[in-house]
Amino acid sequence: MQTNFFRQIAKLNLKGDLQMILRENTDNSFVLSVLLNNEQCGDEARKTIPPLNLRGTAEELDNGFFETVTTPLQTVSGLMVDMEAFMKQLEEAKKKSAMEKEKAEKMKKEKDAKDKKYKDALLKAEELEKEQKYKDAWTALPKASEFPEYAEIIQKKQDEYEKHFAPSLFSGDHSQT
Repeated sequence: MQTNFFRQIAKLNLKGDLQMILRENTDNSFVLSVLLNNEQCGDEARKTIPPLNLRGTAEELDNGFFETVTTPLQTVSGLMVDMEAFMKQLEEAKKKSAMEKEKAEKMKKEKDAKDKKYKDALLKAEELEKEQKYKDAWTALPKASEFPEYAEIIQKKQDEYEKHFAPSLFSGDHSQT
């Protein structure tokens, strides 16, 4: 006797382990429990998928087995593959999220350090201005090329200090303070 049962199973192209338990009832019928388990799927929800239970005589099971199990088993197989793909994408998203968070923190630290450098240089220039050391104050100012967002403020301060140590040759006021 030759059967094609396993060839039919292979045609289903299921991903995972197909487990079948056959139990005979007292009235010449059987209960067949069919469960597909995919250990590659990391989602624990796969364990909540119930087995497919079929009841019938041996002849009924022979005649209707593949018509009955094909769609549900292929659906479950696809679901577990999709669940695993989802879990991998979720893990990737978590990694990227952590990387983005780390990158944002690094950028914030760099910006804070740059702002501190600007403020320190500006304070130093203002201290020198109070001592009327305008050339030193001008030199202590932060460089506009390093702080383009503050270029206008820096330029105004430079112009203000220059009036004290380098008066314009073209203005009427030639007195130095």
